[in-house]
Amino acid sequence: MFTFLSFLQFTNFTFISELIEERMDNEESSECEEKNHKIHTAVGEYMCYECENTFISAEHLKLHERIHTGEKPYKCSHCDKRFSRSGILKSHERIHTGEKPYKCSHCDKRFNQSGDLKTHEMIHTGEKPYKCSHCNKRFNQSTHLKTHERIHTGEKPYKCSHCNKRFNQSTHLKTHERIHTGEKPYKCSHCNKRFNQSTHLKTHERIHTGEKPYNHTKNNHSKAPTTQRCV
Repeated sequence: MFTFLSFLQFTNFTFISELIEERMDNEESSECEEKNHKIHTAVGEYMCYECENTFISAEHLKLHERIHTGEKPYKCSHCDKRFSRSGILKSHERIHTGEKPYKCSHCDKRFNQSGDLKTHEMIHTGEKPYKCSHCNKRFNQSTHLKTHERIHTGEKPYKCSHCNKRFNQSTHLKTHERIHTGEKPYKCSHCNKRFNQSTHLKTHERIHTGEKPYNHTKNNHSKAPTTQRCV
């Protein structure tokens, strides 16, 4: 016979069962969230799904992901160029405004980017933090080091689009391709002749200016005057 006591026992059992089930659901949900969080954060870091690089904050991850998505939300107010970061836009707009907020502490030169100032000041300080791993040469710019090391490695990443020649510097490739295109961007300021290299123009203009930088003055050793003896 179903008594009031049985009813209480049944109700209590049902209530406890529901509590246990709810707790298990909460624990499972919490564990799932924690697992998903770890996928995103990689133990306190945020991971990019495209390349698996990790970042210390969600904001840094968001900035990085624009490399993959191609998103460039920041547009220059002077031209149509767009950028993925506001800082890059700000640096770019200084080209239009002429603003150069970074001044050298050794001379009067000013720059529109802090990195350019830092590189310039190494001329004054003589600092060369980038050392070649093949020889003892040092450089004040990482790009100069990279270009130099290609002498040792033989790497020539820049290939001519007209022939099979390769070069270890992009500027050398650009100069070479003018042979194929016939481009001569350097015009003499004295006549109408044009040249495909600035060095060729400089050499030519000496015809007009009369400059002879490679003339070495001869050391004329004057002889001591001879004295004649009176007889």
